[in-house]
Amino acid sequence: MYKGQVSVNDISINVYEYNTVVVGSGAASLNAADALYKLGQKDIALITEGMNRGTSRNTGSDKQTYYKQSTSIKDADSPLKMAQTLFNGGAMHGDIALVEAALSLKGFYKLIDIGVPFPHDTFGQYVGYMTDHDENSRASSVGPLTSKYMTERLEEQVRNNGTDIFDRFLVISILKDESREDAIGILALDIRNINEENYGLSLFNCKNIIYGTGGPASIYYSSVFPKSQSGATGIALEAGAKANNLTEWQYGIASTKFRWNLSGTYQQVIPRYVSTDKDMNDEREFLEDYFENPTDLLNAIFLKGYQWPFDSRKLSNYGSSMIDLLIYMETQIKGRRVFLDFTKNPNCATVDGALDFNLLGKEAYEYLENSNAFLKTPIDRLEKMNPLAIDLYRDNNIDIAKEYLEIDVCAQHQNGGLDGNIWWESNLRHFFPVGEVNGTLGIYRPGGSALNSTQVGSYRAAEYIVNKYSGQALDTEEFVEKTSNQVLKRIELIKKIKIVSDKKSNLIEVQEKLQKEMSKIGAFIRDKENIENGINKFTKAFEEFTDIIYINDLKELPTVFRIYDMIITQIACLSAILEYINKGGDSRGSYLVSKDNGSYEIKIEDKVLKFSLENDFKEKICETVVKANKEIKVSHNWVDVRPIPEYDSWFENAWKEFREKEIYK
Repeated sequence: MYKGQVSVNDISINVYEYNTVVVGSGAASLNAADALYKLGQKDIALITEGMNRGTSRNTGSDKQTYYKQSTSIKDADSPLKMAQTLFNGGAMHGDIALVEAALSLKGFYKLIDIGVPFPHDTFGQYVGYMTDHDENSRASSVGPLTSKYMTERLEEQVRNNGTDIFDRFLVISILKDESREDAIGILALDIRNINEENYGLSLFNCKNIIYGTGGPASIYYSSVFPKSQSGATGIALEAGAKANNLTEWQYGIASTKFRWNLSGTYQQVIPRYVSTDKDMNDEREFLEDYFENPTDLLNAIFLKGYQWPFDSRKLSNYGSSMIDLLIYMETQIKGRRVFLDFTKNPNCATVDGALDFNLLGKEAYEYLENSNAFLKTPIDRLEKMNPLAIDLYRDNNIDIAKEYLEIDVCAQHQNGGLDGNIWWESNLRHFFPVGEVNGTLGIYRPGGSALNSTQVGSYRAAEYIVNKYSGQALDTEEFVEKTSNQVLKRIELIKKIKIVSDKKSNLIEVQEKLQKEMSKIGAFIRDKENIENGINKFTKAFEEFTDIIYINDLKELPTVFRIYDMIITQIACLSAILEYINKGGDSRGSYLVSKDNGSYEIKIEDKVLKFSLENDFKEKICETVVKANKEIKVSHNWVDVRPIPEYDSWFENAWKEFREKEIYK
């Protein structure tokens, strides 16, 4: 609700007041807003930089998976069994794993009830399939765009509820009561009014914040996050929100012109991998230089369909992750470009223009045989098995039946992120990070568990708020008194930015330089010396931020704040990576730690890469805290993972604790 204007440093700023402000418009934020309303808390607003900009709305894969407790009659499953699977991935708290398992069906069936068409059989059984890091058939899918369907149906609910939506508002600061470390509000830019005397600054006075800004998509240059998604982890860290597992990401092969994961049938049809120089000359099939025989090469390509994320355990014996490493050598070390070619087969296995299927391993041969896909070229096989995969690129002005598809190994998802308890509340009280910005998911996660987490975490936050944090926000005068210094810091930052009206802004140049450095040193190949040098570079960029950038017009302020947020997040992530390496951590999850005394050795031309797999510290979690003012300091604390709770869940006791709201203590 609009409450009028207040003056900060002689600048008039609009003030709005709500019990809860939900930030973001992805699957987590929209579900949070809907859950609050349905549970009875209707004094809420949703703030978004753009309703259609987020990752949930703009991403997918060959068959985008939703992971939940099994609903197939053939599977013996339970919340405890699913929790154990999540927990076994490492560096995940057991109590959170249990919550994500226990509420998985609640979230799944709600999505079905509002119109997300998950498939069921004649008997009403929502059949599933087995995904990676899973032992049951817990996965379901609506096809390549599962999360898009989710956000569309959830948005319908929010709009039907009549919830206030502030579209085209960029959150630039989390405001808090510094005496209590409570989140009490938000400072945002009204992008449509950025050229006004107050820069479009808007204050939201609220009792609670549900923060669903997605993963920090902007920190890497080689990224499969949609370009419209940037994330806002940095300003939450700046406000004092603790993070955990910032080391943990997923990286995999993706197209770069149109950002899309190249898993599943894109690999199982066995396309040709080629590299060129910057001008697309000097074409060569670079995989043949490493693999000793065609069968190993073809099998590695085929297995990329199942084993899409880079996995340091899948490098030895010509494993599928060697392909990721070879692409990295071409793009990051040699500065070349890499493409998939679906019009021809790999040269080493081509006979009269067709694939020699006798060179395939047993698994690949049987898969193509069962799919009736013993056809001449990769594009023929893809047309047979998954024509929608071709249509997807045609819809984005890329015809893979005729042209090469440029690729790289890209950041796809952060498993770590901001810390939260079993109700998804941060150490910063009244602040609830939900969805990918919340780092619940540990090292190895089953495919699709991230979508389940968006629904479970957002519901838990809403339930806790309704039962514990109802009531009104602070009185406006008290709110302004507690936050004016924090608002003033942002105003001072804006005033320091140089505006050069006769010159093109250098924002994108600065941003891309930092992103490229991050992709080279802080993605899935990590070396201690490079990380240390990188931290120094990024720290210098933060401390000299207003000196190294300039803009052409005030309308570029949103980009300024996105880069500011990006740099804080990059420093925090690199610092966590260095902390892990200094502790003695080896390669794990979706990254390789280069070590001179490593147990394993890989030779690629004149390069020798050594690494180990012994010390993965999966029973511990690295927590990270940032203090950012004129200087930035990052500290870390290692904690043991909490086990899965073991207790006698006696109905009468649980009923009593529920009635008396003891469960929220």
